[in-house]
Amino acid sequence: MSAPYASAARGIRHVFIRNLELAAHIGVYRNEEGRTQKVRINVDLATNDIADAGAMLENVVDYHVIEKRIRAIIAEGHVRLAETLAERIAAACFEDARVRTVRVKVEKLEALTAAESVGIEIERSR
Repeated sequence: MSAPYASAARGIRHVFIRNLELAAHIGVYRNEEGRTQKVRINVDLATNDIADAGAMLENVVDYHVIEKRIRAIIAEGHVRLAETLAERIAAACFEDARVRTVRVKVEKLEALTAAESVGIEIERSR
C-alpha cells in the first residue's frame, strides 16, 4: 500500500487480510488447466469509520465475511487471469456498502521457477 488507508480526518478505517494462501484453478496456459496452484491474496479496504463500534460485529466490516467471499470465488472454478480473480474479489468486497475503496493483490506462487511470485494489484473505488 502506498498511502495509508486509515484516516481520522476523512473518517476512514482500514480493514485488511494479509497473505491468504489458497489453491486455485487459474491460468491461461495448457499446463495450468486441470490442476490447482497456490495463490496469495492480499486485500486492503478503506471503510467508513465509526468512533465506537459498541463491540458489535455488525457495526464493522467483518474480515471473515470477506475471506468467505474470496473462498467462494475460488471454488467457482477455473479463472484464466489473475486480473479477473482480482476484479471478482474487489466486486465481492463492495457487497458491503461501507467499503469505499478496495485494493486487491493476487500473486501466483508457482508460475515462474526463478521468482517467488508474479501477479497483479488493482485498486477500485465507489
